[in-house]
Amino acid sequence: MENKNIHENKKIDLEIDGKKEIDGKIIINYTGRFDSISINSQIEDSSDVFTFVEIDNKKINHPYARLSIFKKEIKDPKIIKFKAFTNHIPKNNESSVKFRATLIQEHKEIASDVKFTKINR
Repeated sequence: MENKNIHENKKIDLEIDGKKEIDGKIIINYTGRFDSISINSQIEDSSDVFTFVEIDNKKINHPYARLSIFKKEIKDPKIIKFKAFTNHIPKNNESSVKFRATLIQEHKEIASDVKFTKINR
């Protein structure tokens, strides 16, 4: 289910090689209130994860699949830029990856969007 209130735009080709950094940009078109945004990454058929290393040009080290950011921590409440990387090596020729951005208000999901990419061997 795609919601036009959040648009995730990755500045990469739809296929990436393992051990590469991903530059992502989330554009929030939602005009209502929200408390935070959650960015989730999932590598299909794997327990490997992406490590988030930068949010809005601020270096971080978040080696977990989910990153939550409070609205007050976002420089521009309409745009969030992030960088993440993985050391995942696909078992076959490629692995599917899902990124999901979700807006949260009072502990409830109010909008979300999902984008897919591939990691090549």
